[in-house]
Amino acid sequence: MDHHSLLLRRDQSQLLVVDIQDKLINTIHNVEAMIDRARLVIAAARQFELPITISEQYPKGLGSTDAKLREACGHVTPVFAKTAFSCLRDEAIAEHLAAHQHRKHLLIVGMEAHVCVLQTALDAVAEGYSVFVVGDAISSRSASDVEAAKRRMEKAGVTVISAEMAFFELIERAGTPDFKALAPLLR
Repeated sequence: MDHHSLLLRRDQSQLLVVDIQDKLINTIHNVEAMIDRARLVIAAARQFELPITISEQYPKGLGSTDAKLREACGHVTPVFAKTAFSCLRDEAIAEHLAAHQHRKHLLIVGMEAHVCVLQTALDAVAEGYSVFVVGDAISSRSASDVEAAKRRMEKAGVTVISAEMAFFELIERAGTPDFKALAPLLR
């Protein structure tokens, strides 16, 4: 199987939810919309049983993952505390992601776009993943940092997509039970 398919492939994808934590949320630009879009991607990932991994930057100081998102991910979802900004520079997270060997499409949502999301995405490209960052499901304290991060990621070979692109690429076709289950989320 070619893991460099231009479309997300659900049999080759895994989702990484980066640092959407309580004590950071109130400082983040347009955060409600960002979380709403992240939930859409998480719902599709759950429907197709994609592995989901949650990271938390220094949770002692920054709190834990937003409770609604944590619930959306399912309580069996592994949560990794880290101090490295890049998830790939945390040994436990890097090993956990790599353990899903045939899942080389790394789908990323989270914050902050210009720090942990950016560094994770660039490291993942270097590690040979096809990286899909959900542009409307990432944010930072300032909108200009989000834009700078997207530009830099795209230059480095990251595919920046929208939550709806991810959603429809994972679903693949209309008229299926999966489509009927997920379609109401778009209203």
